[in-house]
Amino acid sequence: MGHEFRDYSRESCPTVKNILLLDSEGKRVAVKYYSEDWPTHAAKLAFEKSVFTKTLKTNARSEAEVTMFDGYIVVYKFIHDLHFFVTAGDDENELILASVLQGFTESVALLLRNDVEKRTALENLDLILLCIDEIVDGGIILETDANNIAGKVATNAVDGAVPFSEQTISQALATAREHLARSLLK
Repeated sequence: MGHEFRDYSRESCPTVKNILLLDSEGKRVAVKYYSEDWPTHAAKLAFEKSVFTKTLKTNARSEAEVTMFDGYIVVYKFIHDLHFFVTAGDDENELILASVLQGFTESVALLLRNDVEKRTALENLDLILLCIDEIVDGGIILETDANNIAGKVATNAVDGAVPFSEQTISQALATAREHLARSLLK
């Protein structure tokens, strides 16, 4: 009698296919794909344009919205001129995806000090990409709590003794200058 060994670790964990942050025109601000469902750059851009166009007329400003799109579950929310999206397979739990989206939007708001708009996002793109990396790794959801995510990102981005969330803007700039000077002197 042969026993078949299967790796259930990936099957038992909720996964996402991509996390997208687009501007109010549907252009990329920050995106990460965790699936080969869109094998080419052109396919990814086409998906982003399609999902943006489908969701544009909705009112996802006060709370997250959920839709089915091309066989995927897409959870999304708009804040000022930024559009946040989390995409997963149609077999994933919408509530888990909504908590991923909430963790993403709230941690970005914490890191950008509630100045959640395209200009600020582009100026702090490194923090946003670190934020995505703290939330999802290889498609597997790691963290959804915004305070934990922002805390880990701030720890990775700044070597200051004062927690990032408690720094004033001048303290944060001084810490960033010190960090940059140290990295240049190495």
